Amino acid sequence: MRLGVLDVGSNTVHLLVVDAHRGAQPTPQLSRKSVLRLAEHIDKRGDLAMEGADALVGAAMGARRQALELGCDEILAFATSAVRDAGNSADVLARVRDEAGVELAVLTGEDEARLTFLAVRRWFGWSAGRLICLDIGGGSLELAAGADEEPEVALSLPLGAARLTRDWLDGDPPSKAKVNALRDYAEGELASAARKLLGGGPPDLVVATSKTFRTLARMAGAAPSSDGPRARRVLTRTGLRQVSAFIARMPVADISELDGVSAGRAHQTVAGSVVAAAAMDALEVDAFQLCPWALREGVILSRLDRLTGG
Repeated sequence: MRLGVLDVGSNTVHLLVVDAHRGAQPTPQLSRKSVLRLAEHIDKRGDLAMEGADALVGAAMGARRQALELGCDEILAFATSAVRDAGNSADVLARVRDEAGVELAVLTGEDEARLTFLAVRRWFGWSAGRLICLDIGGGSLELAAGADEEPEVALSLPLGAARLTRDWLDGDPPSKAKVNALRDYAEGELASAARKLLGGGPPDLVVATSKTFRTLARMAGAAPSSDGPRARRVLTRTGLRQVSAFIARMPVADISELDGVSAGRAHQTVAGSVVAAAAMDALEVDAFQLCPWALREGVILSRLDRLTGG
């Protein structure tokens, strides 16, 4: 069957169209992103501002039209932290439904962690043993751990790169004092989470997903995207430390010129590096292995499992 997956995240609205059936790897047919930065359109009351809501409606309308033109049998549409945390979430969801014809399901942070874990498990297989996986989004950090397809621990923390940049890092570049304050905050948030993730025993593999981790790994020397999804990519402690020290002193315009950095996310890279380093320290590991599959693939796999009674 052909599925359209519409992922309304804190940074982008991403339509992924795949041909998929149970037992086979989903085959991408289209990947289309609209950069909306919804997390940066949250006003002082905690609502998604009119400008952001208007942009979301327009992006959802265009994505639905394209999915139907490509013959999708079903559109799986979901929203994550930017919409989930907005005070006017119900109103925004109603607008998207009524004006764009798209019914957005709002995932909890724990759902995000659980579905991402499923995708990571399917990608690496049972030989990977006990897994811990991490995903830095725009609004939140998802973490999960376990030895099966269903994680034993699934957590979500308010450590998204867009959120932290907005709340902690003004200045271009931000001052060393503000970066250090953010590091202290991230370490405090991660301390208890790490104990829960490690409570079932040490991991055999620690995996990172998401654009933020891919960007950091590329800056640290990992293979470019042109090498394809099966190229082995690792973000080491040494590489992360070097990248973090380098970009912390750079203005956003210069960061955006670095290989692997998208202009729309360059301003979030310092915050992302702080969270990645704090997570590596909290889990007491020296490297994260990257996985090309994440939440969208987890949504697809979960849907296929339900269709076939899995």
